[in-house]
Amino acid sequence: MNKRDEYILAIETSCDETAVAIVQNGTELVANVVASQIDSHKRFGGVVPEIASRHHVEQITIVIEEALKQAEMTMDDVDAVAVTEGPGLVGALLIGVNAAKALAFAHQKPLIGVHHIAGHIYANRLEEEFQFPLLSLVVSGGHTELILMKEHGSFEVIGETRDDAAGEAYDKVARTLHLPYPGGPQIDQLAHQGEVSIDFPRAWLEEGSFDFSFSGLKSSVINTLHNAKQKGITHKPEDVAASFQASVVDVLATKTYKAAKQYNVKQVIVAGGVAANKGLRTKLTKQFANEAITLLIPPLALCTDNAAMIGAAASIAYQQGHRAGWDLNGNPSLTLERYAKRSK
Repeated sequence: MNKRDEYILAIETSCDETAVAIVQNGTELVANVVASQIDSHKRFGGVVPEIASRHHVEQITIVIEEALKQAEMTMDDVDAVAVTEGPGLVGALLIGVNAAKALAFAHQKPLIGVHHIAGHIYANRLEEEFQFPLLSLVVSGGHTELILMKEHGSFEVIGETRDDAAGEAYDKVARTLHLPYPGGPQIDQLAHQGEVSIDFPRAWLEEGSFDFSFSGLKSSVINTLHNAKQKGITHKPEDVAASFQASVVDVLATKTYKAAKQYNVKQVIVAGGVAANKGLRTKLTKQFANEAITLLIPPLALCTDNAAMIGAAASIAYQQGHRAGWDLNGNPSLTLERYAKRSK
């Protein structure tokens, strides 16, 4: 007897994307709808939490209906409803969580809470099956972490940022260069037009540490531009971008490579918004080109926030029997370790 296909409807509203997807068996994308708010936040130079929440309220029902329409399904065909419960902006999270609870309750479907970073990691499973043990480099606006996974649902953080995340540093340097929001893609594009002509610092930290620090680099860029202005010196924006990106990518790629070798992993996967960065993708591809370690980088559409990744992560939780209660709440400070312990 063939095993029946499993369909999970997933909701993601942790920041400024209202996203709903339907995922089949944790590995196949049936529908994926994302309503972006970039244009609304662009004039403010960053995400305004209250505006993000209001947009989620306006879009959530429309996006759910569009995902079901795209999949040519009804809620009767869905096995479970999954939602990002944290971390993220609390107001934004609450919209998604309450929509998911209402949907699950109305149709008597199981409810599954998902950690946002677990979602980013599992976005890769929509492309290729995981090989354990694996190492995940998570790089986004709020997170920079190295996570060791020995099996599905197991997350061990072996390195994390001590201050600014890589994506946060990108956005701050972009503002210093007067580039439009979102800053990360702008820096990446500009970097490919410039030369690495400024020796910005690389924070390696103490010997053997897999932690990251980008605050000093960010300050160095700001101070370099400020001092140059006072002296009447002009640095080409594209050279500043290229030099800054070289520093970030060097640290990320080197630490990922060393950790992969030390923990003897079979696979390295990259996750998060900064995984879309061409400089990082190129550097990591070269780094692992001659290694017996599979490098997996998701397509651009699965790098930024989306609900497909939440559905992929929820599938494992669903198969392992994890269910959320009707008291599920948005948790902006939910850690991956606490989520993993709770899921055991």
